[in-house]
Amino acid sequence: MDELGRDRVAALRAYCAEAAVQLREIGPEIDHAPDRIAKWLELPAVHVLRACTVPDSYMDRPLRIGRHTYDMRSCLEHTVTWEALSYGDAGAVLASPGPSMSGVTVDALGNDAQRDWYFTRLGQAPTWTFFALTEPEKGSAAVELTATLTPDGDGFVLDGAKRYVGNGAHAQLGVAFCRRGPGPLGIEVVLVDTADPGFHAEVLPTVGLRGARITAMTFDRVRIPRERVLGLERKPTRRGLVGGIRTLLRFRPVLAGMALGLARSALDHVQEQRPALAGVPRLRLAELSDRVAAARAQTFRVAAEIDAGRLRPDHIAAVKLRAAELAEESTLLAADLMGQASLLEDPWLNKLYRDARAFEFKEGTGQIHRLGVFQGVLKGSFLPDDGGGGPC
Repeated sequence: MDELGRDRVAALRAYCAEAAVQLREIGPEIDHAPDRIAKWLELPAVHVLRACTVPDSYMDRPLRIGRHTYDMRSCLEHTVTWEALSYGDAGAVLASPGPSMSGVTVDALGNDAQRDWYFTRLGQAPTWTFFALTEPEKGSAAVELTATLTPDGDGFVLDGAKRYVGNGAHAQLGVAFCRRGPGPLGIEVVLVDTADPGFHAEVLPTVGLRGARITAMTFDRVRIPRERVLGLERKPTRRGLVGGIRTLLRFRPVLAGMALGLARSALDHVQEQRPALAGVPRLRLAELSDRVAAARAQTFRVAAEIDAGRLRPDHIAAVKLRAAELAEESTLLAADLMGQASLLEDPWLNKLYRDARAFEFKEGTGQIHRLGVFQGVLKGSFLPDDGGGGPC
């Protein structure tokens, strides 16, 4: 990365670190009632999240920091943004409006008209979105999808159910994966307007990351015009399942950054609450802080590789796996060092402890990512971290 690129990323990270302070303040209220994020739409952090991956030409107020304008379509800038803001509060990040995963899919597969339909709405007003892949009893196994897209006149109808979808019950639009034919090449991705007849969604109870408003949704003959099937003019090998895989790979470093932001928050909370720690407890805290810093640098390197066109599924799996483990390990250590009663007496630690557990399941469980790393090892393509510095 050249000097201008480093300056650009550093300015973004500093801005988001400052904005994250306000997310820390509203985090407990969002945990109690996620819809209350509507009270804070003018916060700088929420504006950043609303603009994240929306091309700046669509935004009424593009994000400008100093001499730079950002849309965070760079994986590195996206990862840096979510890592810094999740240090403030990961739940508030997920409760905020913005394109999240669906925007990556639309950007990857959509034609100009589809991007206009999607991004114009996000640019004009705060808009929540969803990415509906996971199904009841099927999980995220894309080749086993049962939601169907059936021809109907000059368009299609969408039927089926999805589960564990972030913001699905609060969103105005999103993308849904469904099946139009047999096999992997029979999978399509469609744009859904939640105001259309036949769409129903309800929030599921969760222990942590309540800001995500995890949802169960059903589609009962939801009308899908032909122009809302993403990439329909492309070959089957370049749409549908390809879009899902590309989105997951592109988003996993972002999610890893999110988990590491939470891990840093937990460890710094111990420093603030127990400044007199010494001896072995102090060494344990310092050792884990070093491991989180190393994982953070590696995650940024992998995100930069994606921007450079080097998509390495084994490296991507490794950073997501390690980040989820460190988020959980950091909250376990924090509870240990602050005393067994701390999870009852310290509301912020209690929240971090609950939120950290979600990262094991978001965008693939640890076992899935271990398999990805192992496949890289078998192929001789997986290289351990060389210990070098990050790209920024």
